[in-house]
Amino acid sequence: MPMLDPLAALTDAFTSFLFGRVESTRLPVRTSTGQAQAVYLPTAAPGLGDSGVIIGREVYSGKGYIYDPFQLYGQQLPAPHWLVLGESGNGKSALEKTYVLRQLRFRDRQVVVLDAQGEDGVGEWNLIAQAMGLTPIRLDPMAALDGGIKLNPLDPAITVTGQLALLRTIIEVAMGRALDERSGFALKVAHAYVAETVTDRQPILTDIVDRLRHPMQESAEAMNVDLDDVRAWGLDVALVLDRLVDGDLRGMFDGPTSAGIDLDSPLIVFDLSHIDRNSIAMPILMAIVGVWLEHTWIRPDRKKRIFLVEEAWHIINSPFVAQLFQRLLKFGRRLGLSFVAVVHHLSDVVDGAAAKEAAAILKMASTRTIYAQKADEARATGRVLGLPRWAVEIIPTLTPGIAVWDVNGNVQVVKHLITETERPLVFTDRAMTETSVQHAADMAAEAEAEAEAEARAEAHAAAQVALAKQLADDAVA
Repeated sequence: MPMLDPLAALTDAFTSFLFGRVESTRLPVRTSTGQAQAVYLPTAAPGLGDSGVIIGREVYSGKGYIYDPFQLYGQQLPAPHWLVLGESGNGKSALEKTYVLRQLRFRDRQVVVLDAQGEDGVGEWNLIAQAMGLTPIRLDPMAALDGGIKLNPLDPAITVTGQLALLRTIIEVAMGRALDERSGFALKVAHAYVAETVTDRQPILTDIVDRLRHPMQESAEAMNVDLDDVRAWGLDVALVLDRLVDGDLRGMFDGPTSAGIDLDSPLIVFDLSHIDRNSIAMPILMAIVGVWLEHTWIRPDRKKRIFLVEEAWHIINSPFVAQLFQRLLKFGRRLGLSFVAVVHHLSDVVDGAAAKEAAAILKMASTRTIYAQKADEARATGRVLGLPRWAVEIIPTLTPGIAVWDVNGNVQVVKHLITETERPLVFTDRAMTETSVQHAADMAAEAEAEAEAEARAEAHAAAQVALAKQLADDAVA
């Protein structure tokens, strides 16, 4: 039996004399994980489940962050639409691209991208399209004149009602105001006549312009007015549409829709990088593409579709285009469509002419991802989106690749992770990246040359030493 330390033995005896000897044993406790988790203080909100696309890692808990609007819709999400915000250079583009690449791993997914950014003469989604063996659909006025891609607003795939709504939107965007009743009537009767009489080919905008300039007597009699009155009512409309036929916007919309657009492809990229982002051509083009896709691409075939729009402020900031897309979002939601809008600043849209329409579209976006913004912009964003105070305070401090995610009130801070396979495909500033790579290669070449020179110098010195030693040995001998 081991000897006890005298002091310890004395202390034990004294304690036993005062309190008696008590043997304490800790009995096992049986409990559930739900009860046991109360022992640990919470550090992050619960996740969104384990089914869907891996985005990255939740910053505070370190656990994986998985998001999929199709899995969450109807349970945790009232709508599958998504808004991505943040200043340039913080990782929005990388998030979009990896999200699409990972979604396409599921066989029932299809994606359309409106690529409004460009570098090196092509859109920034060009690399991803090439890696998948696809060719982007480049919408370019100059190329269209030489047989390039055309989209016809009067494509028979679009319903007659959809065609008329699209024509009104094009004209209202170009004019910067709503059509008055008289101009609207002139457009309606011209379109109705063309739709009824042109049956041997696709109707085109030129047909509408001709009929606006030369209205039929029946249209005047229907309103009990002179024919010249109907012609005058349609003059402004004809001038706007003529700009798409013979003006600076000609080439893309003034002919039958080009054949060969594969609507069954898993990824369809519309390259808009050759369009001036500050011209009226961009919202007009987005309106035409959106309506055309609504009637040709979105089908009740149980596929899950993602419609991603870069520079989406062109849509949200125009009341006429916003109304079209608002209808598209409501219609598409029932058929498995998730709309992804990417913008830089929320103030660009909520304070614009389409504030009411923008608010309606933002309300339908149940998922919001906010990258770093300046403090004043972050406060404005927080007020509009209803973010908690702690999230608003950290937005200006976020580093690239980290964003605040608000999924129908579940707010977390997430670090986006990019795999080595994805990295060459997702970087936006390719020129800067190539410059850095070339600089590193040059530095490595210089270091290698210096090492070779030093090796040669050392070899020469060793040879000189050996020669001197040999001469000394010969002299002694």
